[in-house]
Amino acid sequence: MSRIRLMLSHPAIAIFVLAFAAGLAVTLTGPARLWALVPLGVLLQMVNEYLMHRFLFHLRPPRAQWAFDLLYRAHYGHHDFPSCASLFFVPGFVALPMLALHALAAAALGEWLFPGMGWRIAAAVTLTGGVGTFLVYEWFHMTAHLPVRRTAVERHVATLHNQHHFRDFSRWFHVSPGGEVIDRLLGTAISRDDLRAQSRAEFIRTLGLRPDDPRLLSARARIARAHGVAPADIARAAG
Repeated sequence: MSRIRLMLSHPAIAIFVLAFAAGLAVTLTGPARLWALVPLGVLLQMVNEYLMHRFLFHLRPPRAQWAFDLLYRAHYGHHDFPSCASLFFVPGFVALPMLALHALAAAALGEWLFPGMGWRIAAAVTLTGGVGTFLVYEWFHMTAHLPVRRTAVERHVATLHNQHHFRDFSRWFHVSPGGEVIDRLLGTAISRDDLRAQSRAEFIRTLGLRPDDPRLLSARARIARAHGVAPADIARAAG
């Protein structure tokens, strides 16, 4: 229950839960064939999870402080302080526009292919399949960073995700169960033995940036502290 409360304490997650419930209600009350589209939403979201993590959240650090701050809040800060609970989750300024974009695109394409069914198709693909998968991702990602008892699947996900955080941040971008298939297909998987054989990535927790980089110092002083990171931990991270 504490994990559920932690998830629901994040406003964007609460909105996504409502979006999933609405999508499920529409899917349940619509034609039975809508359920055939739900797995498509699952697959698309798993691909989206990988692509956003690899190519958006791991962008090269922007020079402008305002842009760096956005990226720090979106993801860099989570690597900088991986045990900070309020930095676990995808921020609303990223998640909510993506939800709106995906729903509108699914509705428009669905309406073009099957007139009169656009929003029902969007409900099945984006809200039921996609949002449901996103909530699963947030659950497993949160669990990977919490000191809690884990199921076998949660332990497997946590093991791979911790390799991404603490050994090589250019590997294992998936988090959702089964997503490792995408890493293997796209060349970002690595075996435990190979990972042990290579040297640990330099400045692993700052994604290659020197810990005393002025952009990092500025972002930490405002964003990390606003999210409950202790001043002593912020000072230690710059050492």
